[in-house]
Amino acid sequence: MGCFSWKTQDTDKSISSRYSNRSTFTVTMLDNKGNSWVEDNYEGYGEFGGKDYYELLAEMNGIENADRQDGIDLAFDNKPFISPNLVENKIGWDYITNEPESCESQGFFYDDYRR
Repeated sequence: MGCFSWKTQDTDKSISSRYSNRSTFTVTMLDNKGNSWVEDNYEGYGEFGGKDYYELLAEMNGIENADRQDGIDLAFDNKPFISPNLVENKIGWDYITNEPESCESQGFFYDDYRR
């Protein structure tokens, strides 16, 4: 399992891994059907509240029996897709239309100057 991290779409904060020296914060992952998964202690592997981001991405785009790899393939295929929202302040999914921006540090922060 690889490490993945993003920036929240409503506050543009990098989602820190619990293994870095930066504090974690509560992140909510939302889908287009009104479901949400809350994560208070992100590990850095794409799972929020017990649900894998990429598996959810595949499910949201109609892939039957979706798994993590299906979502990764879809995300990096350069074709249009809808994606889960990652937010600090839980608001409905449809208010954000773009996918979350990747965190350049992948959630691992060891120096105070890196954001």
